Amino acid sequence: MKSLILAAATLAVLGAAAPALAQPMSLSGISGYGTLGVEDLNDNSANIGAVTGRLGARFGRYIGVEGELSGGFNSARTDVGGARSDVSLRDQYAAYAVGFLPILPNADLLARIGYGASDLHISQPLNNDFNRYQTTWNAGVGGQYFFDGANGVRLDYTRETADRSDLDANVFSAAYVRKF
Repeated sequence: MKSLILAAATLAVLGAAAPALAQPMSLSGISGYGTLGVEDLNDNSANIGAVTGRLGARFGRYIGVEGELSGGFNSARTDVGGARSDVSLRDQYAAYAVGFLPILPNADLLARIGYGASDLHISQPLNNDFNRYQTTWNAGVGGQYFFDGANGVRLDYTRETADRSDLDANVFSAAYVRKF
């Protein structure tokens, strides 16, 4: 399943990028954007909420890059290493290649693939607290709609595949988008 999601996201990014590669690139075709929103990170045993900000650059209509930074705002109770634990997200960051597919003048579908890292704080009984740093390969899909030339909303889903399979996560996010 992980391979299928990763392959689909890769194909979507490459498919969206193909028409852009046929167009000449110029600095006038580069635009920037930022998002601010919330995420729900779910690893099938716990849900953790986060506030997420993204900064991105779009090169023409079809391709772009973005960076993401998140901070957790709650904890979840789950089993870690056989012990009941409270898990919270300290911070999370990632970088992505993004493919855009304009479907209406103010709406895009998007696919993204990237690499990220998470810093989790885990608290177990008997004052056994520790941090767990985890890197992930990420692939996702979503859409965005702009109300006017600069302001919009974005919804997306990202699958984070961890180096350790016990920390794979489904991430759903909703965000305000601002073009600049």
